[in-house]
Formats: sequence, structure tokens, C-alpha cells
Amino acid sequence: MAKPDYQGKSLPLWDFNTILASQGVEFLLSGEEKVPLTSFNNEKTIICLFFSANWCRPCQGFNPKLVHLYNTLRTMGKEVEIVFVSLDHDADGFDVHFKTMPWLAVPFDVNLHKRLRERFHVNRIPSLVHLNLDGQSVDEDLIGLIEDYGEDAFPFTRKRREELNALDDSKRQGGKFDQLLAGPGRDYVIASNGGKILVSELVGKTVGLYFGAQWCPPCRAFTAHLVESYKQLRSSRGGCFEVVLVSSDREQNEFDANLCSMPWLAVPFEDRTRQDLCRIFNIKAIPALVLIGPDGKPISTNGKNIITLYGAKAFPFTQSSIEEIEANLKKEGDLLPRQIQDIKHEHVLKLDMAKAYVCYNCKRQGKFWAFSCDACDYDLHPTCVEEAC
Repeated sequence: MAKPDYQGKSLPLWDFNTILASQGVEFLLSGEEKVPLTSFNNEKTIICLFFSANWCRPCQGFNPKLVHLYNTLRTMGKEVEIVFVSLDHDADGFDVHFKTMPWLAVPFDVNLHKRLRERFHVNRIPSLVHLNLDGQSVDEDLIGLIEDYGEDAFPFTRKRREELNALDDSKRQGGKFDQLLAGPGRDYVIASNGGKILVSELVGKTVGLYFGAQWCPPCRAFTAHLVESYKQLRSSRGGCFEVVLVSSDREQNEFDANLCSMPWLAVPFEDRTRQDLCRIFNIKAIPALVLIGPDGKPISTNGKNIITLYGAKAFPFTQSSIEEIEANLKKEGDLLPRQIQDIKHEHVLKLDMAKAYVCYNCKRQGKFWAFSCDACDYDLHPTCVEEAC
């Protein structure tokens, strides 16, 4: 018989208590104290088993987030409890790990912990398992839910996930910059000189949300392209285009160094809005550029490629403007020969479309149409060709 699938379901508290009782366990640990198992049966309290280990790097990374969540929820008066189930190899590892936790723990016992892991089908750590939710459907990925939403994820049900997803959709498509860029007690973004610019001043502009980090080499390379396009647009079109950095820097000093190299604005480093925007726009890799139209609604999540390929000439970055550029490029290509013989090169050069290249003759960077050699690394701007008579 196949094992039941508990993913996305609450698991009964009595299962947990029964397993502990069968092993002669009568109490849980709370720091140096012991809490009788008989007192651990409040049906109103949301209880989660936290399977973790001191040797596990992802556990080490997630534990501080869970501590913050736990303390915040308790301060808010929420009835929540967490019980640590150690998968450490020895008692010393358990002791070190448990000292970082403000909640309860099952006494260290390798065999007992193995039985709990098998009973609750835990196949990876860190892992959170719901107990005692009166049959409500819980989210299938509690770790991901908490990392995405923090204390807003409470009470960790599937319904709550759906509500939060709906809020994200509303912010993404709602056309309101204040919902996207403002935060609790903050109605501004910041400039590199420390100035504060009201989010309301961005209304009516095309805005690029630039997801990047100072430590990321591809980001530094793309920043150069974006700065060039930004300055061109600011010069030719005034203040109709703005960029807001949504930093993935790890420390404040990295963020400060990053912003100092940029002529635009940023979401403050300490603000959770940075993480919220990554989630709202499903940013999985950096650099990334999300383009928002003057109406506050997304134009494209592929702004990085648009800027890299077409630069400022793609403004206002709509699909129609991209199609117009591509149509003009096709016309240019139609007017060029399919191949040529340049007097400076021994091989036939064929017409090619390239995202970027350096012209062998003038040594300048080129884009789009080039005459290229199939046999060697040789490219020419169409204007640099000198055909044999």
C-alpha cells in the first residue's frame, strides 16, 4: 500500500504526542526547563514541527528568519508554537543549534527523531510540518511561504497563500506606484546623494525597476548600458524616464557603493519592499529590468534585453516601438548585399545580424548588421566595407 500523501494537509497533534509517549518522553525542552507533554494540547494554538540541523547550511540561513517570525507573531499576540526536531548527528550539535531558538524542542534522541521524520514524511531540511489546524488545508511549502511573506504568512494556510498572491497580483497590475514602491511609514525613494524623492513624483513617468547588486559582475556590465540609455533619455526627453534600483546587495556598504555609481533612485536597503518586489515580479536572476508604463502598469519584464539590444531608441519600450525598430532593421538589411569581398580580408564576408561586435576596421563596437567571416573572427560595419573593384 502506498504511503499517504500529507503534503498540503494538517497533521493531527495526537500523532506527535503518541509517538513521544511510546518512547517514554513526557516533556519537551524550553531552554534549560522542561514542559510537560500533557500541557501541550491547546487546540487553538498553531503548532509547527521544525526539522533542522546545526550542520545544515540552508537551516543556518533559515533559522534567523524563523526566529524573527516567531518573536514577531508572539509579540502580536498570535497563538503559535514551534517544536524543534533535531536531525543533528550528536547531542553537541543539538545543543549548539537549540541555543539559537526561542521555542520548544524534542529531547535529543536519534531513534526518536528518525521515527518522527519518517512519520511526517520529511525528506529534506529545513522543513516545517503543521500540526493541529482542524483539518484546514495548509500551504505545501511553508518554508517558501515564510521566506516570501514573513509574518504576513500567518496562519500558513493555503487560503492565506491565495490571499497574498491576489494582493501581489493587485500590486503588479493595479497601476499604483505607491502600492509598489512605498512601504510602511515611507512614501519616498532615495537618491545617491541621500535625498528623498516622493513616490508620487514618479506618476506619469516610464519607470524601470532595476534588480541588481554591486557584487554581481553581469550587473555591473549591464549598469553601463543602462546608464548610457538613461542619460540619453534624460537629455532628449527630460524627466519622462526614471530608474529605481531594487538592490540584491548583501550589506549596506555594498548597497551604498552600488547606488553611488548610478544616476538614479533606489528603494532603501533596509526596506522589505526590495524582497516584495522580487517576489511580485518573480525575479529569479539578476540583472533584471522591469519596465513600468506611465499608467503604472507593467510594459515588459524583459527590459534588460530591450536596453541591451536597442538602448534609448526603444523608448517608450512598448511592443509597438520594438516592432517598429525591428521593421526598420529589416529594411536596412534588405538594402544590403548578402555577401561581399572586402579588399582587407581574404575570405568572403556574409551579412549577419549580431547583438554586439567590434569592427575590425574602425575598432568601434557595433550592433545588428555586420559583414562577418565564417572562417575567422572578423567583423565589419557595413559602412567600413571596401569592396574590390
